[in-house]
Amino acid sequence: MKNIKMALLTSILALSIATSTAAQESSYSYGTVWEAHGIHVLPGQFENYMDHLAGSWKQIYEYAKKEGHVLDYHVLATNNARKGEPDLMLVIEYKDYMKTAEYQAFQKKIDELLATNERKADKEYGERENMRETLSSMQFHELDLK
Repeated sequence: MKNIKMALLTSILALSIATSTAAQESSYSYGTVWEAHGIHVLPGQFENYMDHLAGSWKQIYEYAKKEGHVLDYHVLATNNARKGEPDLMLVIEYKDYMKTAEYQAFQKKIDELLATNERKADKEYGERENMRETLSSMQFHELDLK
């Protein structure tokens, strides 16, 4: 019985060492967090929507860069978008995921920066519906290959 316990303990120890070694030898590590939004701009609204992006949207992400939450952001135009495909991709690279309390504190700063509040921001979000339609929103976690 003593030998069985020793063999079992040895097996468990060997397995845990092998598992931690395998994890340490992974061919990747986690990198930044990316968010991508596929946007279809409604007919006759492209310039209006670009004005919005160049205004408060850009102001938010420039501030987020200054605060260290966002590393970069991009507005990408789709070449020859087919039916059902986005005209624009809004891509944001975040340093990492934010905790809820951190996000709420940051959102409060954004509201102060834009002289707005949740109710007003929600109304403005709804008003943008006559300019664009969000086709997709996705979040990615970059895997940095070693």
